[in-house]
Amino acid sequence: MAIFGSIIKSLIDLKENFTNEGEAGKNQVDVLRGLLKKAKDTSFGQHYKFDEILESDNIQKEFASRVPYFDYNKIDSEWWYKYQEGEENVTWPGRPPYFALSSGTTGKSSKKIPVTSEMLESIRNAGIKQVSALSNFDLPPDFFEKEIMMLGSSTDLQKEGDHEEGEISGISASNIPFWFKGYYKPGEEISKIDEWDDRVQKIAETAKEWDIGALSGIPSWMELMLKKVIEYHQVDNIHEIWPNLQVYTSGGVAFEPYEKSFEALLGRPVQVIDTYLASEGFLAFQSRPGTHSMKLILDNGIYFEFVPFKPEYINEDGSITEDAPVISLVDVTEEEDYVLLISTVSGAWRYLIGDTIKFTDIEKNEIKITGRTKFFLNVVGSQLSVNKMNDAVKELEDQFDIKIPEFVVAAKRAEDGEYYHYWYLGTEDNIADEELAEALDKALMNANKNYKVARGKALHGVKVTAIAPNMFHEWNARNKKKGGQVKMEKVMNEEKLDEWIQFLKEQGEIS
Repeated sequence: MAIFGSIIKSLIDLKENFTNEGEAGKNQVDVLRGLLKKAKDTSFGQHYKFDEILESDNIQKEFASRVPYFDYNKIDSEWWYKYQEGEENVTWPGRPPYFALSSGTTGKSSKKIPVTSEMLESIRNAGIKQVSALSNFDLPPDFFEKEIMMLGSSTDLQKEGDHEEGEISGISASNIPFWFKGYYKPGEEISKIDEWDDRVQKIAETAKEWDIGALSGIPSWMELMLKKVIEYHQVDNIHEIWPNLQVYTSGGVAFEPYEKSFEALLGRPVQVIDTYLASEGFLAFQSRPGTHSMKLILDNGIYFEFVPFKPEYINEDGSITEDAPVISLVDVTEEEDYVLLISTVSGAWRYLIGDTIKFTDIEKNEIKITGRTKFFLNVVGSQLSVNKMNDAVKELEDQFDIKIPEFVVAAKRAEDGEYYHYWYLGTEDNIADEELAEALDKALMNANKNYKVARGKALHGVKVTAIAPNMFHEWNARNKKKGGQVKMEKVMNEEKLDEWIQFLKEQGEIS
């Protein structure tokens, strides 16, 4: 009998039963007030007169009226760059001990996002909340004695002056509590291997020594790792190596596009639990079975605001217009897409994280990630968001009984002078490009009235090219880095499309 596991499960059940979340709106006001008080004497707080905002009868409204929106480029060029010049008390008291490196989904240069001690505590608290929520899932006591494979970036952080730099998954893993280290795999030694391929090779070689009960990581890279382990040991599925695997904690992107290809690597179903850990903080997690929605964490050092995701509020670079309206938590509407803004204990203020979300259950404060502001394809009025693209690709998978874990799309004028959407679908299945194009076009027209209107006017058609799924990973490797927090871009502009086509030609994937 799993006595230790039974004790842990009982403690988790007890904690969950006694957790009182309070009123969501009040929690968010309290978080904002705490942020403003803590940062009022920083350069940023003095500039935007946080002390006066705190005296207002409605600090949410006053905060929104006084402090502008910031994307990374704006807050870095106006404020965060000062940290690199040795200043302190810039947007948060003191100096951050870490900077999270993130190239996001576009660009080769890394962003440097401050990670304070308070943010590390916030991430740990969020992790505890997520573990507590496991009491809502039907997991046996012996699950809580198994090891957890956390597939992130290297924990070998780079020392830069008085701080260290690395991806957020590496920073988080390097700060795990001492009592968790016995459960954590691949362990400190392997996690410090910088090269993704070398790290995964070592995981494959060592895999049989571990009793893995749960996996955690971004779906695309998790798939690659599992395939490597399966291939190395010449087995049919991952359960032949890890028979006690019961849970996969996804994160960073919507899991649904990867669901079919992921399931093909399993010997039996596992419980998929979605999480929302970004370089800027741990924002939400799935707290119950039967859904892919995630519960916003509203009392943990992050204040949320929401901008309606409409073309008139989105600039070409994915930022939002200065006059875009903002909505607080208590005024959101279910099933509407919003651009997410956060203010945090790392000194991000009204910060455009780049993701779009929708509320699936307002009472439970549950959301889904629906896409990225930069991945909004509105050339010739088609108004395609990533969630519409994902839905259409899922229809293709179901219609042709195939797996399409990755895709990218761009709008471009062809030699005939007409605009087309060029889709590149990553699949190992053999279906004619023309058939895929016809079905994809039909699915998009059925799902999106704006796309249907565009197809009757300026958008002349859809062109599909099926390519090997590993091309997307190799593209990331060339332009950024494999593994960790790296996510594949879903929408390209014409310039990037030309680079992509040239890359595919060099790889011999297309002629």
